[in-house]
Amino acid sequence: MKQKILVTGGTGYIGSHTVVELQNAGYEVVIIDNLSNSNADVVDNIEKVSGIRPAFEKVDCLDYEGLEAVFAKYEGIKAIIHFAASKAVGESVEKPLKYYRNNLMSLVNLLELMPKYHVGGIVFSSSCTVYGQPDILPVTEEAPIKKAESPYGNTKQINEEIIRDTVASGAPINAILLRYFNPIGAHPTALLGELPNGVPQNLIPYLTQTAIGIRQQLSVFGDDYDTPDGSCIRDFINVVDLAKAHVVAIDRILEKKQAEQVEVFNIGTGRGLSVLELIHAFEASTGVKLNYKIVGRRAGDIEKVWANPERANNVLGWKATATIEDTLRSAWNWQLKLRERGIQ
Repeated sequence: MKQKILVTGGTGYIGSHTVVELQNAGYEVVIIDNLSNSNADVVDNIEKVSGIRPAFEKVDCLDYEGLEAVFAKYEGIKAIIHFAASKAVGESVEKPLKYYRNNLMSLVNLLELMPKYHVGGIVFSSSCTVYGQPDILPVTEEAPIKKAESPYGNTKQINEEIIRDTVASGAPINAILLRYFNPIGAHPTALLGELPNGVPQNLIPYLTQTAIGIRQQLSVFGDDYDTPDGSCIRDFINVVDLAKAHVVAIDRILEKKQAEQVEVFNIGTGRGLSVLELIHAFEASTGVKLNYKIVGRRAGDIEKVWANPERANNVLGWKATATIEDTLRSAWNWQLKLRERGIQ
């Protein structure tokens, strides 16, 4: 019998790709999402990609009764992958209370319900933002957790602490915290990708929308950082590679292979690319010229960060394999497909 996995935020960008990979690995998936930053037709596209339609419930993780109704309806959920969260660094600086409410209470509700419904495992969608600006690069899982540069980053730190404290209290929960770097790209079918509601907060959708003419110009926030070309450096990881890491983490929990009740893994490529390098790679791999402009720095941005992914490579048995060129082409193909579908 297929094991049942609950995916919160499963119609979102990373969530939808992860649902497909879970289905490909033989899991039965139940999605909950409040559709605040996604669309219900993503479920149709998941089915087109995988050939399997996941169960879907429109529920907000802040709605305790609604959440509990899902646990009661879908008996036998074995583990949860928790994506549902507000996730834009810039917006979190402007609207901190929204971020604290959404990102903290959703996790608290899940952790309270898990033991009641005998759900033993959770994979938490964490972030490299917990490291702040690391002293040593590439950053390992042993790097100190620094004061967050944004409320968004702080919610990830606090959520990790909430999970650790819950497990330490004796709760029968095993957890894997995946600290990932910068997910980009789209599914190779161009049926799934990043589709933010309104003006994109993330670099790649803004970049591809500029390339296709929806946005007038791409802003590069700062060229005076201590990096070779002055722009920020990030570890850009292909979203399908990232999705596969969640499946391996679920396998590890359910097969009881964990060395500790709470484990942490960096999910990145191990390669740092500057924003300007990324723009040039996009132009080279797609043949499309970008209209971009250097502007002032943005609040909450880290200067440079990239992963040391050796623990994930060696312990999880996971490795990023996609090239940056293929990843950027997939993002562009997704944008072209959106135009075909009449979505701007």
